[in-house]
Amino acid sequence: METSPPPPEPDSKPLRVAVVGPCSAGKSTLSQTLKSLGIDTRQPAQEHSYVPDMWRRVSRPDILIYLDVDYVNATRRRPHLGGGLPRLQMQQERLIHARQHCDFYVDTSPLSPAEVQEQVIAFLQQKTGHQFPEAVGVSG
Repeated sequence: METSPPPPEPDSKPLRVAVVGPCSAGKSTLSQTLKSLGIDTRQPAQEHSYVPDMWRRVSRPDILIYLDVDYVNATRRRPHLGGGLPRLQMQQERLIHARQHCDFYVDTSPLSPAEVQEQVIAFLQQKTGHQFPEAVGVSG
């Protein structure tokens, strides 16, 4: 009697997400939340690199999340952010390639950390079909 082979094992490779964006867009806060959910999360510091696709080379992500912020909100979040508007514009120029290739873009300017988290997790759930537990450690 022949037996059928066992079903294939589900892909156990953890989801790898890279989070990019200008300074004070919320990358660290979001990354901390995603890590608490068991997601392999990287922040490749693309905003500081002249190499347009460093995010891809360093992180090799399955999904690229781009968080953006306008100048008013960047300085509200970090009043002592040096370089002023020219620094933000330079970072946005360095992020052009990442923005063109991102899987999900969020302008965090009008949003609380909890709202950013909610949008990103909803996207990840829709994209992967995986249901993530309620995130911890982020207040809005």
